[in-house]
Amino acid sequence: MNDVQWTNAERTAPSVAPAPDRKQSISRWSLVISSCVLSLAPIIATGARAADAEILGDPAQVLGAESCAKCHEHEVAQWKYTPHFSTFETLHRNPDAKEIVRRLDLVSVKRNPTCVRCHYTQQQVGERVRVVAGVSCESCHGAAKDWVALHNDYGGAQLAKETETDAHRQQRIDASIAAGMNNPSNLYLVARQCLACHTTPNEELVNVGGHHPGSPDFELVSWSQGIVRHNFLRTDGKANASSTPEQLRVMYVVGIMADLEASLRATAEASRKAPFGVAAAQRAVGLKHRLHDISKKMSDAHVQQAVDAALAVELKLNRRDALTAAADTVGKAAFDFATKADGKELAAIDPLLPKTADYKK
Repeated sequence: MNDVQWTNAERTAPSVAPAPDRKQSISRWSLVISSCVLSLAPIIATGARAADAEILGDPAQVLGAESCAKCHEHEVAQWKYTPHFSTFETLHRNPDAKEIVRRLDLVSVKRNPTCVRCHYTQQQVGERVRVVAGVSCESCHGAAKDWVALHNDYGGAQLAKETETDAHRQQRIDASIAAGMNNPSNLYLVARQCLACHTTPNEELVNVGGHHPGSPDFELVSWSQGIVRHNFLRTDGKANASSTPEQLRVMYVVGIMADLEASLRATAEASRKAPFGVAAAQRAVGLKHRLHDISKKMSDAHVQQAVDAALAVELKLNRRDALTAAADTVGKAAFDFATKADGKELAAIDPLLPKTADYKK
């Protein structure tokens, strides 16, 4: 793609991609969406992400969903009703998925890193590495071996969550994040996992394999608060709680910023004018518009920092370094925003939020 066409794409792309029929079947949804990844490199204390972070987690660090079910029984039960779970039994039988594998000259859907990184969870036991689930707990929250003990420590062997002090809770969260956990106390840590696959960041997969170049209508609130919602922690396991308006406001902004970051990274990887590069650039343009709309309704230094970084970079071929630097800035701004934002102060963006009826069913 030449410079003029990239520039024209930026001028003409719609601010919001048209959404397909939301009543599509779960089986189709599980193929079209590339689900959240096994794990990205952990966010360091500043919130910056390594530009060359390995998307695949280490299978030797994966414990499996059953290890989470010991304390999160209700969350795991809810997961089993979702496309994230069912893809393990359905995707490898799907004719479209088989055709993509054929075009890429791969062995099978479940036996190649291209498909596995977004659609499955791998685990290593001894010398054997195998697919053990679809998109599971550790796909979003990170391979758990190094952080699960920290996550479960409420201040001592005999102490429970109910007696944990606020200071220890924060210490526990910080230690878990430093050890590689994508803790939802900072929404960006989970959002980036979703977007690392929902933007399909693989040029060959799209241009040669014919895979869809990302989920065009992905938006964090509507895609996380429907069928995949699992907020039992807030009710001590009694109910799958809905997020509050304050939480949804923060989630919406973080989701747009994480999507913009991922789209800029995908654009940086484009090597030629083809569906992958065109879709990535147009997605990034739409997200620039959406984040700009957000910035006009609220005053926040982190949001403005992300807007400025995105507007300063040209969506052109051979701009890898500049686009990656912009993505780094947007990602750090998203992390910092998610750390400090107070949803009570963001009511002005309520008209931008999706309606409950639009949540993924």
